[in-house]
Amino acid sequence: MTSSPYTVRRPGRSRFVDVRGLRLHVLQWGDEHLVAPQRPPLVMVHGWMDVGASFQFVVDALPTDRLVFALDWRGFGLSDSPGTDCYWFPDYLGDLEGVLDALLPPQQPVDLLGHSMGGNVVMIYAGVRPERVRRLINLEGFGMPESKPHQAPKRYAQWLDELKQPAELRPYDSVQAVAQRLRKTNPLLSEPRAAWLAQHWSRRRDDGQWEILGDPAHKRTNPVLYQKAEVLECWKRIAAPVMWVEGDRTDVSKWWGNRYPREDFDARLAVVPQLERHVLSPAGHMLHHDQPEELALHIERFLAS
Repeated sequence: MTSSPYTVRRPGRSRFVDVRGLRLHVLQWGDEHLVAPQRPPLVMVHGWMDVGASFQFVVDALPTDRLVFALDWRGFGLSDSPGTDCYWFPDYLGDLEGVLDALLPPQQPVDLLGHSMGGNVVMIYAGVRPERVRRLINLEGFGMPESKPHQAPKRYAQWLDELKQPAELRPYDSVQAVAQRLRKTNPLLSEPRAAWLAQHWSRRRDDGQWEILGDPAHKRTNPVLYQKAEVLECWKRIAAPVMWVEGDRTDVSKWWGNRYPREDFDARLAVVPQLERHVLSPAGHMLHHDQPEELALHIERFLAS
């Protein structure tokens, strides 16, 4: 592993806001004087088992200075964990709105970006609160395979069985080992970026081991079935222009096999009223790590259009 970690161009500062009984962590780049009617705050939300600092590489690559916020979802990064057995998707919507209310003036429109799980959250939110979102960017927030009612008994049984077992994440001997783990998962992640990200993706415990900054309860099955029809009703109501971005090396069959064919996803995106699509290369699911400069150029152009 390289001894020279990534050098930050635009340092962020940490803020904490009290939302729905939890202390949530937000990174901020820039300040209020950068806000204009055609340049509202840009709010970024990360995916499952990630952190808000994950967007540092993209923020550094943005051609224009602007006010940017990146949230650590509940149970991730430096945000509080609620101490729950598992996590419920609507809570992310509630937390997002609570953070917006805490950070910004009432009714302040925002440009909203979400990756993976965060992309799913922002798509629903933009349909529920269309007046609050000026531009919307979805980075590989595919949603989930369509569920059927007959799956419910097995899903509930799986959840009950998992509740009887402790949820755990493996520790690491060093922060360098965390960086190596990041690169094993994503070989396109450079060594300097992995070394920098590992410091924000984990922390050292009292026993000297390093732990991932994610509540292990996130690994438990969600007993509530994914309701495709309900989600699409939200997507139909999105008033903002939407930019969809994906990596050319992303293979969703590794996650869901044949339960979620690509034509199903394309049909879902077709309900979005205003949509443009882009593919980054070479890039996988963590495209904000793989191609932050190219992604930043797309973001800059889209937000200025």
